[in-house]
Amino acid sequence: MEEHGITHRTVEVNGISIHVAEKGEGPVVLLVHGFPELWYSWRHQILGLAARGYRALAPDLRGYGDSSAPPSVASYSVFHIVGDLVALLDALAIPQVFLVGHDWGALVAWYMCLFRPDRVKALVNLSVALVPFIPRNPAGKLVEYFRSLYGDDYYVCRFQEPGAVEADFDRLGTESLLRMVFASRNPGPLLLPKEAFVPLDRQIPLPDWLSEEDISYFTSKFDESGFTGPVNYYRCLDLNRELGAPWCGVKIQVPVKFIVGDQDLTYHYPGIQDYLHGGGFKEDVPMLEEVVVMEGVAHFINQEKAHEITDHIYHFIRKF
Repeated sequence: MEEHGITHRTVEVNGISIHVAEKGEGPVVLLVHGFPELWYSWRHQILGLAARGYRALAPDLRGYGDSSAPPSVASYSVFHIVGDLVALLDALAIPQVFLVGHDWGALVAWYMCLFRPDRVKALVNLSVALVPFIPRNPAGKLVEYFRSLYGDDYYVCRFQEPGAVEADFDRLGTESLLRMVFASRNPGPLLLPKEAFVPLDRQIPLPDWLSEEDISYFTSKFDESGFTGPVNYYRCLDLNRELGAPWCGVKIQVPVKFIVGDQDLTYHYPGIQDYLHGGGFKEDVPMLEEVVVMEGVAHFINQEKAHEITDHIYHFIRKF
């Protein structure tokens, strides 16, 4: 993407190194990727927003790509991730940003709005609405909640044992794993039975929104960095909720637009559609301005419908 004028730098922040891609001049849009993705997931938005007078910043989150990957599981709490982003803005002398998140990046963005609303002008979040606001059950853990819904093979549960799912991923191979993930359009629960992780005798075809060049880039970076850092985010889910207790009941007090595909697995969690459309979401996010449900679109919405998502972001943030 360098030929398109996207520049790269490494910034020392919060005790680690964060790689960030950027392009453009003007108000800053901070783009926060999910799992298993990279800054590269925002390649289309970086170009589109820069062309419309914005400075687009897309970091590799800690544990991903060319950013540092601390060894401790506990180093991947949402406090660390939000801390990295705030420190990045400080290092670049950026007082406020328009924030855009997808998947885990959306979860991080919700928490950044909880912890540091002073740094966020407005938020566009993609795919993940529910997780920060699941009612806090003092007697239960979030991972056990998912286990009770979907069983031990549910991906969040399978990710908990250090080293176990990484060994499964190694058996399957990085490129096959990423092809499988990006090509999936099953809106049901993501189950990962151990026996599914065997080398494939065929190559999984890519969706039309992802090129062989794209999958080669993702594969090369995950081959270098591995999956332990990214999976550690899931291993901190219960820790996040425990440490986040002081913010229980706090509302999101920034202007918000939320976008999800109707084929996205996150749109089919129990109760999520009633939450989004029945008033619960608006109660937790009082400055929610719009919920967009895109028909026939699955989870990787910012890549699958790249130009439409760029338009949605632009038309929302230009108001502020």
